[in-house]
Amino acid sequence: VQLAESGGGLVQYGGSLRLSCAASGFTFSDYAMSWVRQAPGKGLEWVAGISANGGITPYADSVKGRFTISRDNIKNTMYLQMNSLKPEDTALYICVKGGRRDIATASRGQGTQVTVSS
Repeated sequence: VQLAESGGGLVQYGGSLRLSCAASGFTFSDYAMSWVRQAPGKGLEWVAGISANGGITPYADSVKGRFTISRDNIKNTMYLQMNSLKPEDTALYICVKGGRRDIATASRGQGTQVTVSS
């Protein structure tokens, strides 16, 4: 399993970023996927999930209405569109092979850093 995140960076308060997670080494279209994040000194926080066919997309309350998760099962890629970013969104964003219940033990990528300045 290989998961490679990209798209992070430094953005101002209220700005937008689009993260990508390129997957390989498994049948991507068979699995739910998730985005989690880890702020400095804090534990993993589940952000959003997406079912295998993309039809179900739950979100954490902290990002609901601002972030949109999606996937392309032809390109084996998952995305996270982040709008109206806040300083409290600053974290390492990591993609996970699995749903919310799997994040503690499932395969994950190295992450991409998102920093939001005030």
